[in-house]
Amino acid sequence: MTINCKGTLIDLTAPKVMGVLNITPDSFFDGGKYKNEADIIRQVEKMLFEGATFIDVGACSSKPGTAPVSEEEELKRIVPVINLLLKNFPEIIISIDTFRSKVAIETIGSGAAIINDISGGKIDDNMFATVANLQVPYILMHMLGTPQNMQKNPVYKDVTKEIISFFATQIHQLHELKLNDIIIDVGFGFGKTNTHNFEILKNLSLFKSLNAPILTGLSRKSMLYKTLDTSAQEALNATTSANTIALLRGANILRVHDVKEAVEAVKIVAQIK
Repeated sequence: MTINCKGTLIDLTAPKVMGVLNITPDSFFDGGKYKNEADIIRQVEKMLFEGATFIDVGACSSKPGTAPVSEEEELKRIVPVINLLLKNFPEIIISIDTFRSKVAIETIGSGAAIINDISGGKIDDNMFATVANLQVPYILMHMLGTPQNMQKNPVYKDVTKEIISFFATQIHQLHELKLNDIIIDVGFGFGKTNTHNFEILKNLSLFKSLNAPILTGLSRKSMLYKTLDTSAQEALNATTSANTIALLRGANILRVHDVKEAVEAVKIVAQIK
């Protein structure tokens, strides 16, 4: 199970870790933390040293209820960061967290390697054709609605079946466009109640039937800290617990704020697999 990142084949049979770099002022956990070049370089250097294979850069917050920034503002924030990271870490594999096809084109052109689309192609009608044309790995996430309304009253008859059906449809469309490097992300917290989130986590192994690598984004999510009546800042131990469950159920990539702890979880789980 491999993906091609700018000519480098990454084997996902052994799970990998994706470090999160939010360059937004309003992200739910680390918003506004990485505002200048020195802070960004320091944080990315730390994540790479701790064992991150990918760095996921986001410039448009998808926190529930948040309105998206303009396309121009997203590009103004993100392109200089790509240039900065490639200058300091030439071998870095950068993933871009965006649902806009124009941002995908500009960022891949600037040297990024992966597109991570929270909308799974549902917001920008040109996204599928764009990633197929670019021939880059594409992270296809499930979200019910948009960040503005996704948590208002998410309802499913059978959350696992409905999300698997969504992926099957979207993957078929991408295969028709001759894109093969597709990674699925069930979208914890994106149009799901806590009950839905834990149901999906329990059933994560069922998503292996789609024959696509599975990425999980559980890091410091409200499904964890609300369950424990705490905060995102206090949710690292809960994140490690959830990541361990995800790995045991077949996750191939852990998308996290805390790389060291995720890499340790991967190493421990590998001992019993």
